[in-house]
Amino acid sequence: MTCNRAKRDSDDTDFRESQKLVRDRFPEWMETQGKRAVVWKLSGRRLVEALKEKLVEETAEYLESGSAEELADILEVVRALIERSGSSMEALSKSAEEKRSVRGAYESGIFLERVEREK
Repeated sequence: MTCNRAKRDSDDTDFRESQKLVRDRFPEWMETQGKRAVVWKLSGRRLVEALKEKLVEETAEYLESGSAEELADILEVVRALIERSGSSMEALSKSAEEKRSVRGAYESGIFLERVEREK
C-alpha cells in the first residue's frame, strides 16, 4: 500500500483525491483554497466501513512516515469508531489498562522468536 500523502508530496497529485472519508471541516478548508468539495454524509454501516478504510489509510501513512501527526490521525479515527460502537475512550482506556496490568505493555521491546513445547 502506498501512502497518498507521500505520493502527493512527491509529484503534486493524489490518486485518492476523492471517494474517501474526510474530516468534518474539509469542505470549509477546500473553500479557502478556492475549490468546492462535493460531499455527502455517511451514516450507520457505511460510515463504519469508511472509518475502517480510513484507519487502514492512516496506518499506512504512519508506517511510511513515522510521523506523530499520523498517529494523531489514527487516534481520531479510533475515537470515531469507538463512538459508533457505543463505547467510550474512557472504557477503552480502562480495557487497555486491564490488559496492561495482566499481560504487560510494549515498553520493554520483548520480541517473540518462537514458542517451544516443554519436554
